[in-house]
Amino acid sequence: MITTKITFSPFFLTLSILLLGACTPQQFPMPGHNHPMAALAEMPDMVVETEVVIQQAYQFTVANPGIASEIACYCGCVGMGHKSTYDCYVSGENANGELTFDNHATYCRVCVDITQDTMRLLDEGKNIGEISDYIDEKYARFGPPTVNDK
Repeated sequence: MITTKITFSPFFLTLSILLLGACTPQQFPMPGHNHPMAALAEMPDMVVETEVVIQQAYQFTVANPGIASEIACYCGCVGMGHKSTYDCYVSGENANGELTFDNHATYCRVCVDITQDTMRLLDEGKNIGEISDYIDEKYARFGPPTVNDK
């Protein structure tokens, strides 16, 4: 009887683990973030085909609708009927509970910057009130806010 001993080099073992990790869904929260992030695979092509900061803004918004719904947007989208930054990313939900995405934030840098600031401030341990105050102060010069109580 012939027996064969299979050995794995540490390099190839590490490489295999990294390659397998690239094929699995992202971990939530993503490294460096203190908040959940939706998987990029859940995003429509219009998001996947954009730059990383836009992808992250959509991922954050989908995973954190309660927070995004509390943050005002100042890009002028209030004229489009938006009530918060959430509306810059998500236009609704169908009967099956699947989100329909708004393409507005794929081309509006103010929306993305507000969301990136929100993410950063959450990572710094700020609460929603502190974040909202910061966003209001920084972005009010761009236009009227979207949140109804502002």
